Amino acid sequence: MTVHVEGFPERGQGRWAAPLSAAARAYGAIPPPALVLLGIVSVQVGAAVAKQLFATAGAAGTVTLRLVLAAAVLLLIWRPSLRMDARTWLVVAGYGLVLGAMNLTFYQAIKHIPLGAAVTIEFLGPLAVAVLGSRRWLDGAWALLAAAGVLLLTRVDGGLALPGVLFALCAAACWAGYILMAAALGSRTSDGGGLALAMVFGAVLALPFGVAEAGTALLDPAVLVVGGAVALLSSVVPYSLELEALRRIPPRVFGILMSLEPAVAALAGLVVLHEALHPAQWAAVFCVVLASVGATRTARPEG
Repeated sequence: MTVHVEGFPERGQGRWAAPLSAAARAYGAIPPPALVLLGIVSVQVGAAVAKQLFATAGAAGTVTLRLVLAAAVLLLIWRPSLRMDARTWLVVAGYGLVLGAMNLTFYQAIKHIPLGAAVTIEFLGPLAVAVLGSRRWLDGAWALLAAAGVLLLTRVDGGLALPGVLFALCAAACWAGYILMAAALGSRTSDGGGLALAMVFGAVLALPFGVAEAGTALLDPAVLVVGGAVALLSSVVPYSLELEALRRIPPRVFGILMSLEPAVAALAGLVVLHEALHPAQWAAVFCVVLASVGATRTARPEG
């Protein structure tokens, strides 16, 4: 049986046909929940690897490498058409700019505070989208639980550096916008071409900041190799895994699985970066995870 994979173009021909076909079969054999979890692990390990590059390329320089190299890979895979109407171009540009801003602010956040803490605060963005506009008391309770978790996170053991918290909150707002723009992008485009072009806009936004901070360090071969790994781990691989998972499971189930991201981020920070959280901060992380799972699990079906 031929398995269609959303993360790859259907025009794989010639020398690309066999590898793409093998990748499709491999994806088809992996259960959707495992795809989502692999994507989450890939993103957070990528963020941990990226943080280790800060000393050489800086936070903005690392973001620039990630977005530029990811855009190059996605353009190579999808070879998108530039024939789009003006409104579609606006959506693509908006999606890309929000994506770029989200990454710039998030990487600035993890420059100042642990990875797990930054992702936990950033997760307020999608949680806000999940409960926004709801008048049910239960959704309000989930929001209060998440707020209590973040408050606990920032107060325990001397608290967190204020710049990191503020950047993480900015990243949360960008993530909320990213979700809304992603829905618009999905309604205006039918394949990964829109994502590839949007990544270009994100890379263009980050480029001046990256060049100003890192300069010629961005051209160092060792930095480029690590930057390429970050681009694959944080963008190309998880986007492909998540697109395939979304094709095979309901969005609500996907959202519940994605709620594990703060906990995975805290584990990645601990294992890769040796960033140990205080026990009360772990409790704060799980408050946000529980709030996200609850808000997603009890959300009313879309009509």
